[in-house]
Amino acid sequence: MKSWYAIYTKARNEKKVASLFLRDGIEHYLPLIKRIKFWSDRKKQVEEPLFSSYVFVHIKEQEHLKVLKTTGVVRFISIEGKKVVIRTSEIEAIRKYAETGEELLLNEEDYKVGKKVKVKIGAMKGLEGKLVEVLGKQRVKVEIEAIGQAVFIRIPKGNLEIIGEYKENNSQTNW
Repeated sequence: MKSWYAIYTKARNEKKVASLFLRDGIEHYLPLIKRIKFWSDRKKQVEEPLFSSYVFVHIKEQEHLKVLKTTGVVRFISIEGKKVVIRTSEIEAIRKYAETGEELLLNEEDYKVGKKVKVKIGAMKGLEGKLVEVLGKQRVKVEIEAIGQAVFIRIPKGNLEIIGEYKENNSQTNW
């Protein structure tokens, strides 16, 4: 049975790793977002990875070594030496967000740092994580549990649900 995992790549190697996975027949997902880059003489819209140095792979256990041998791959994201399995619902939420570029607004409730939150409506529905920072009235920084990567998201009123206190464990993510 296949499962989703996050792999950590060398800096600025995400697209190269993704193309090597494509060549080698490894199912993967590299979420890209469009940004406008400015230079002194021009501006240009470019696609950049949503998460720097991360690519997701959908593999069977026996493909583990093939992934690690790919040029540019550093390691699997793991906790206590075990690869972290990412739920398909989280991959789909990330996929929808990257594809739509949907901008969201934070509801007015009092969200506190350290709360466990879940997106209940919209492009990132099903995504769970830890609220790590409140940035004004309309933006929060949420750390996605499965990869320990923080992303900025805007959530429409009523779309972000507090599902409890985030329980810190004594293990740390192996970066």
